[in-house]
Amino acid sequence: MSSGSDRKDVVESIRDNYRQMEIGIVNQLYFHVPHDGTTGSYRETVWKELFETIIPRKFVIEQSVFIIDSNGKVSNEVDLAIFDETYTPYVFRYGKLKFIPIEAVAVTVQCKSQSLKKKNLREWAESIQQLKTSSKSFARVLSGIASGETEHGSAPMSQTATRPLRILCCLSDGLQNIEQEEIFDVVIRAKQEENRLTIHWNSKQTTLYHWYVALNLVGQEEKPSKIDPGGSEQYTLKDFAVHHQGEELALMTFNFQLNQVLMLINNPMLFPHRAYAELFDQNNRTEEGKDE
Repeated sequence: MSSGSDRKDVVESIRDNYRQMEIGIVNQLYFHVPHDGTTGSYRETVWKELFETIIPRKFVIEQSVFIIDSNGKVSNEVDLAIFDETYTPYVFRYGKLKFIPIEAVAVTVQCKSQSLKKKNLREWAESIQQLKTSSKSFARVLSGIASGETEHGSAPMSQTATRPLRILCCLSDGLQNIEQEEIFDVVIRAKQEENRLTIHWNSKQTTLYHWYVALNLVGQEEKPSKIDPGGSEQYTLKDFAVHHQGEELALMTFNFQLNQVLMLINNPMLFPHRAYAELFDQNNRTEEGKDE
C-alpha cells in the first residue's frame, strides 16, 4: 500500500505536469512562423490540442465549421466547435464545408492572434446568438414516448432551450478590455512574458445555478420555481480554483471549471429530426416551384 508521502508526491507531480503543459502551450503559441496564414492555422491547432487534453471523449472537436439551426439560419465560421456526437450524430457536409446543428454544440471557440477588432468579434458572437434550438423531438422514455414540445405531468422542464459557451482564445497583447464587453463567456489569453495562461469567465453569471439557467433555459423570462438547484446557488467557479506554490494553476483550474459547466448541460437536447426535415423539405419545394 502506498504511504501518505507517496500519495503526496503523486499529487505534486500531477500539479507540476499541468504547470509544464501550460508553459509548453504558451511557448507553442508564440513560436514564430514567417507566413501569417500558416501561423494562424498553427495556433488554432495548438488551441485545439489544449481542449483535447481536458474535454471528455464523448465530445468531438471540429475546426472551421458553420452552425445551423432548423430555421435555416447559419453562423459565421467557427474556428473550433465542441459538440456531442453521441446524441446528435448529424454533421451536414457539402464538400469540405461542415454544418453542425445548434442542438449538438456545447462550445464555440474563436481563435485570434493579433487582429482583435471588437466589431468583428461582436458580429461573430451575434451570429451564434441568433441560432435557436428546436423542441420538435420524440424519444422513448421509461413511461412511454416523450415529446420535447409537451410538458408531462407536473414535473418542471429543466432544459427548454440551450446555447453553446462562447470562448475567445488570444494572445496577451490583443484587445485589453474585451472581457468587460461580455461578448464571450470565457476569454483565454496566453502571456509570453509570464509563460502563463489567464482565464477570465464572464462575471454576469455569479453562481453555478446562474450558469445552469443561462445555458439550459435560453430566452425563458420566468425562471422555474419548482426546479431544485441542489445547492448549486451556493458555489461559484472560483470555488474550483487550484493553487500551486502560491499561484493559480490556470490550466488545471480551467479543466475543473469548464467540465463542471458542461455537466450543468449534461446531455444535449433531444435531436429535433422533424424540425430539420421540415426545413429541408420546405427548401426543396421552393426550388421545385422556381423550376415550374
